Amino acid sequence: MAMRLSTLFLRTLREDPADAELPGHKLLVRAGYVRRAAPGVYSWLPLGLKVLRKVEQVVREEMDAIGGQELSFPALLPREPYEATNRWTEYGPNLFRLQDRKGNDMLLGPTHEEMFTLAVKDMFSSYKELPLTLYQIQTKYRDEARPRAGLLRGREFVMKDSYSFDVDDAGLEAAYQRHREAYVRIFDRLGFEYVVVHADSGAMGGSASEEFLAVSPVGEDTFVRCGASGYAANVEAVVVPQASPVDPAVVASTPAAHVEDTPDSPTIDTLVAQANALHPRADGRPWTAADTLKNVVVLLTHPDGSTEPLAVGLPGDRDVDAKRLEAQVAPAQWAPFEEKDFAAYPMLAKGYIGPAVLGLEKASGIRYLLDPSVAEGSAWVTGATSTASTSSTGARPGLHRRRHDPGRRDQGGGPEPGRGRHPDPGARHRDGPHLPARSQVRRGPRAEGARRERQARHGHDGSYGVGVSRAVAAVAEATHDEVGLCWPRALAPADVHVVATGKSQDVYDQGELLVADLEAAGLTVIYDDRPKVSPGVKFKDAELLGVPTIVVVGKGLAEGTIEVKDRRTGGRRDVPVERTVGEVLAEVRGDAHPA
Repeated sequence: MAMRLSTLFLRTLREDPADAELPGHKLLVRAGYVRRAAPGVYSWLPLGLKVLRKVEQVVREEMDAIGGQELSFPALLPREPYEATNRWTEYGPNLFRLQDRKGNDMLLGPTHEEMFTLAVKDMFSSYKELPLTLYQIQTKYRDEARPRAGLLRGREFVMKDSYSFDVDDAGLEAAYQRHREAYVRIFDRLGFEYVVVHADSGAMGGSASEEFLAVSPVGEDTFVRCGASGYAANVEAVVVPQASPVDPAVVASTPAAHVEDTPDSPTIDTLVAQANALHPRADGRPWTAADTLKNVVVLLTHPDGSTEPLAVGLPGDRDVDAKRLEAQVAPAQWAPFEEKDFAAYPMLAKGYIGPAVLGLEKASGIRYLLDPSVAEGSAWVTGATSTASTSSTGARPGLHRRRHDPGRRDQGGGPEPGRGRHPDPGARHRDGPHLPARSQVRRGPRAEGARRERQARHGHDGSYGVGVSRAVAAVAEATHDEVGLCWPRALAPADVHVVATGKSQDVYDQGELLVADLEAAGLTVIYDDRPKVSPGVKFKDAELLGVPTIVVVGKGLAEGTIEVKDRRTGGRRDVPVERTVGEVLAEVRGDAHPA
């Protein structure tokens, strides 16, 4: 049955919604595919639901093809399974918690790993009943602190999660590869550019993890890819090798470190300016931020609510990367130090933090992560606050240390290698079995990924997810143009968008005949049959909705022709009325079954 715009539950917008940030998100709202119900929560309207169901079907077909069996768990879950795995605590505020009328703790499922595992344990009594792959397509709930980017990072979302259960490592590896190949087919069918990257397993845990990222300049994730070796990794999973120690002979010839008064220099810029004005370098080169080592202090909040400071040391011309630090300290969450936090730790002089937080003096008791690019034996300008400069009233500001070597690992409680800094474009990265290679940094929204756990409690388990609703957003971001959405054929809400324009009844009569013939040929149709809407508005709506083939019944009908337009390329041609169905059918089938 054709979807008639005269009766379809649809309202298009001419202006961008105020709460939408990304281009694809704006268009999904403007075209009437989704509507915001609350921050991070969206209603799927009829056209949007059709696209979502098509993504689900692609995922379902490929999961069935590798032997997956579909089931469905409830979204409302008891506390006990998540308490047993400690994720009731580890998920912290990201978990939606509630109680029933009897006071029993419940949650809205953020993931169903526990339920899958318990179901297999309950149903199977012997490892001889393995291998097994189960999956579901279901709504998940995570209370994101900053829901943003529409469907890409919401608090309610649709996800396919599957789990493989095997008796040995070889079985797990085979299941993992089957899932990986299925994912490649899924994302090829969805029609956007993606890259497979090594990833951090996060709260899910596991021995190895990969993610499929849609390549996009507006993505929430950043990945590093090497053009030579093909290695790619999410930035939080990239392991940068420790810089080689400086030649001992060079270290021996370097003057000893010393502390200087550096009043009014609490920032890197003021420190560099003062150094160039008062202490010019002997080699004539000006001091730069790259010569300084800044020590950024953040506050960790653990799942149990306890807090502690953490210091991150990195070159002064670099910034802490939120994603990499988040991965390093998980399941704790971090936040920048505020004035009240400095007041609670008087040994920290803001802008002059030095050895007391570097782990070289244990009096502070503050854990320290040092960027791997800082080599043992290297000399830096850094803060000089220490236990010696700390009084009962707090730390003394205005001190910096020159030629300080923070990279020494020969002192008890010394700094740990950290992952706080963003990998540099063109930098060298350690990429497992491959040789180090020069890499490029790019961005992309996550389309989800796969994780394998080689020593799970219930056999050898693999965990695999696809963000179904997120994939809709990823396609919208990747395929739109300046006037609207441009759906790939496999996901479009209809095969053809027929537009009847003009005041002549003959146009609408021919439109009805054409729609009936297209449907008889097995095609799905959106029909703009609105009699009192101008041709310009109809054309704009057709471009906004993004169906790949647009057929216009209008002024050409007087000459026996109908216009067929390719929404994606903008190409258009006039086709004799009697050949229209055949040409449209060939176009649709050609897209659906390419040679």
